[in-house]
Amino acid sequence: MSLGGKKRIFYILIAFSSIIVMYALRIAWIQTHAALVAVTASGKTINELAVRQREQGVELDSGRGNFFDRYGRQLTGSTTWSPVLFPVKKLPEQDDLSRIADMLGVSVQELKRKWASLETPYIWSGSGGDTGFPMTSTAVRQQSLTRLEGLEVLPHVVRYPSGQSGQQWLGYVAQRPDVIRQIRSESKANEQPSISMQVGAAGLERTFDRFLRGVGSTRVYYAVDGKREPFTDVGTRVKGPEDRFYPLQIRTTIDMVMQQKLEALTEEMSVDEGAVVVLDAEKGDVLAMISRPFFDPNHIDLAGGSWSNRALKAVPPGSIFKTVITAAALESGVTHPGERFHCSGHYGKYGLSCWKKGGHGEITLEQGYAHSCNIVFATLGERLSAQSIELAAARLGLGRKIGWHEKNFMGGADLWQFDHEEDGAVFRQERGLVDGGVLAQTAIGQRDVLVSPLQAANLIVTLLHQGQVSSPRLVHEIRFRDGSLFTSMPEHRLTSSAGQIAPSTANLLLSWMSETVQSGTGRSLRQAEWQLAGKSGTAQVTKAGKAYNHQWFIGYGPVGHPKYAVSVLVQNRPEGSEHKAMALFRRTMDFLAAYQPGQM
Repeated sequence: MSLGGKKRIFYILIAFSSIIVMYALRIAWIQTHAALVAVTASGKTINELAVRQREQGVELDSGRGNFFDRYGRQLTGSTTWSPVLFPVKKLPEQDDLSRIADMLGVSVQELKRKWASLETPYIWSGSGGDTGFPMTSTAVRQQSLTRLEGLEVLPHVVRYPSGQSGQQWLGYVAQRPDVIRQIRSESKANEQPSISMQVGAAGLERTFDRFLRGVGSTRVYYAVDGKREPFTDVGTRVKGPEDRFYPLQIRTTIDMVMQQKLEALTEEMSVDEGAVVVLDAEKGDVLAMISRPFFDPNHIDLAGGSWSNRALKAVPPGSIFKTVITAAALESGVTHPGERFHCSGHYGKYGLSCWKKGGHGEITLEQGYAHSCNIVFATLGERLSAQSIELAAARLGLGRKIGWHEKNFMGGADLWQFDHEEDGAVFRQERGLVDGGVLAQTAIGQRDVLVSPLQAANLIVTLLHQGQVSSPRLVHEIRFRDGSLFTSMPEHRLTSSAGQIAPSTANLLLSWMSETVQSGTGRSLRQAEWQLAGKSGTAQVTKAGKAYNHQWFIGYGPVGHPKYAVSVLVQNRPEGSEHKAMALFRRTMDFLAAYQPGQM
């Protein structure tokens, strides 16, 4: 062979050797680095996926952080003992199947059909849907279930209790691939969550989602062979993260016992639509927030909209807005407390009339407020300018979001605690000319005026705080898993370029609210357990072409030593029907008078 031919063979051998070396290095890198570190699109390493090819599993705990009420009672993530069925080559004997079927409350045929068709483990949910089939550890021992192949009773974390509630402020979780893709694209720490991971879709679950994601789920696995059939006598194993600090615990301001009792009260009083908000009179924190109709976080009806929190939705306020007009008129100097008006029952223009047939006759400003005289307030409205009304509303915390928020919270995105909170309004954004008719209708809380129940309750707190607007909280701190403090959210006072109303004006309005109960539209509250003060309201609305009323009552109690500020809204009531909002306010305050905070 010539020298040139030998060189060619040598070069070919060198090339093949180089390829083999590179291939070996690549395999070694995959085994020692990529398989352990590199994350695939599923959010798992190559080694993890290789193991999972030989395992089948089911999630027992998502690892998501949980919510607690102000007294440390857990609101999400309860643990139940639930039967988990695994695919098996052969089902248990007939006697065992009968015993299991009796325990689960199903027929043997139904159990056989379900079990025989399994390809992956299945947590038996019973009649409660997604909420687990709870058992006690004692029941597990008594049934001797742990000795049966293919069935284990394991601790399973259920996110929400079964059934409906008025806790829309808590929200719900759902699979949202669009959010997961955004998390991946914005991650600075190689955070690559699974595309199927559930994230917050509404309420606190959504606003605090970045603090709730945890560090991984807990799953139970069993081994399978190359045909993906289970190995016998191998058993199962549970794998999950062991972390001292995560998942985090989010502590809310809610008193869950109070929340549930008031939910039951709205059910008892057949309130179909509306909201109840209870604020701590001292701090302005939300203690209870009920939205009707109720919703089920395990089964969300997006089209029906019951998941939406009506306590945060702005609607026509009716006569409770006369509180704003009174403040505007007094501070603008267009009236004084002793001014007298004449109410004949008709305003004489704009089609306005008083709710009282025949009118109130000669009436002072204080009496006009206590008796909610439309003629008095239409008159004041025409004396005021649009700017002075808007100014007073802004000073009292209306026309803007008032829930706790902070820009660049902990160096990240802005944090707004109240999901989908609405601003409300006084006039249309592009209102054009505001004539006397618009001013008169605005003054009685109609036309374009919109107020949310949260804003209405906070209006009372603002008056109790001498005109200083508070920012209500739903969450006051976040703690690590071991209970140590992660961060706190201190009380906020809202400042505005509009300033605030004078303390003397606030005190006058509070005293007139007391007079409303003593001699005005709130007289039915005089027999309540506490001495109460407040303001009623009725707003005319149209739904599906029919006329209805939104009924309001806002107030506080007890007079002299206020503990709670409460707003009640009952929506879409037939015209001429009893004032259910006032009755619900009375029942709510009677409950609070007897209630001992922190009780179980």
